[in-house]
Amino acid sequence: MKAQKLLFTSIIAGFMSIVGFGQNIAGSAHDFSGETWNPGGEICQVCHTPHGAVTGLTAPLWNHEVTTATFTLYTNVVSPSFDATASQPAGASKLCLSCHDGTVAMDNFGGQTGGTDFISGGELLGTDLSNEHPVSFTYDDALATTDGGLFLPSTANSGLGGTIAADLLLGNQVQCSSCHDVHNASGIGNLLVKTNAGSALCLTCHNK
Repeated sequence: MKAQKLLFTSIIAGFMSIVGFGQNIAGSAHDFSGETWNPGGEICQVCHTPHGAVTGLTAPLWNHEVTTATFTLYTNVVSPSFDATASQPAGASKLCLSCHDGTVAMDNFGGQTGGTDFISGGELLGTDLSNEHPVSFTYDDALATTDGGLFLPSTANSGLGGTIAADLLLGNQVQCSSCHDVHNASGIGNLLVKTNAGSALCLTCHNK
């Protein structure tokens, strides 16, 4: 068992060094090593595993139960200025909501489905997302042109070294990870990918 844990730690550490994150997750909001519902005390295993991962997902080696909830969406009925097509959360956003919607226990990982520790407080989004920033919608140059209040993602600078499309979108879609880095690589509060001082993060996409 000790050898397996060491192997797991080595694999995840190697993966994180390749993709360029991992130094700051320790001590961040996603460091669950000290939680009573995580008796193994490992940081990565709540979400990732080297063996028996959940298949069919965009996240690598996923280890947490995935939400099956149906969400109330942010739409142009809520905001007439919203020109995109709303859809149920998918991809990375669905994985985030697998804790943050409150329907799946945080300790439902590693094949466990009978957990009892659910997220609470300000981190609990619930299944009504009508008052949250929309996710899992396509943000491309066509949408930006139609909207008139967005920068062209194919050419606008993200402030992170490339374009909005390259640095903030996944498959040309806005996801939770467009604004939040679950691994806290930036070290900025609220797991933001860049500072929002002076609304800098908001104004990366919104041309206001």
